[in-house]
Amino acid sequence: MTNEPYIVLVGMDFSELADKALAEAFELAAYRENAEIHVVSIVSPPSPTPTLDGDFAGLGYAQPSDGDPLAGVAEKLCVHVQAQLEALVAQVAERGGKVSGRIVSHVRMDTPGIGIAQLASDLKAKLIVLGTHGRRGLARMLMGSVAETTVRHARCPVLVVPSDEQPVEVQIEPPCSECLVARAVPNSHELWCAQHRERHGRRHTYHQSARSGVETNFPLTLK
Repeated sequence: MTNEPYIVLVGMDFSELADKALAEAFELAAYRENAEIHVVSIVSPPSPTPTLDGDFAGLGYAQPSDGDPLAGVAEKLCVHVQAQLEALVAQVAERGGKVSGRIVSHVRMDTPGIGIAQLASDLKAKLIVLGTHGRRGLARMLMGSVAETTVRHARCPVLVVPSDEQPVEVQIEPPCSECLVARAVPNSHELWCAQHRERHGRRHTYHQSARSGVETNFPLTLK
């Protein structure tokens, strides 16, 4: 039997989701012998362009401050974690559990996903716990996904704690009945009814030429 600690690493960006991930880590560690919880904040210098791993430098975890950014974030992290500890320890104790090992704070200067994965490797962590903001669209393109990057590079399992917010479901509407009527007219080349013709415009208009009038062997050409 080994005395090697069961190390859980938690990514902390001082958001409610990160606190939720920290609470989940406490629950998981509370019922294991010799469990340690390590909490990390990543400081990235600001950059106008996305990094190679998809993270947007300077955003997503900890913003650099004037002076020594690592010292400022380290102090903030210790205060934040200590504030969370009292409530979490009490909640776990009510259910008969306790964290038997150390609780350690870390601050690193790196891109968030890579920095978390590397620290987990350095510590030989058994598990990484992260909250995910579920960004979509432009925010996702610019900022990337710390959770995705961590999962891609981590050498241990990664538990991603989702937001309580329900994602917006995409509803695919049925075809317009008037459009169907327009297409059903004999010898008609219309695809859309009067209402939808302007909306679709030329984006969905295909011009075909006779086979004899083109230089290829294909039945028609799309221009």
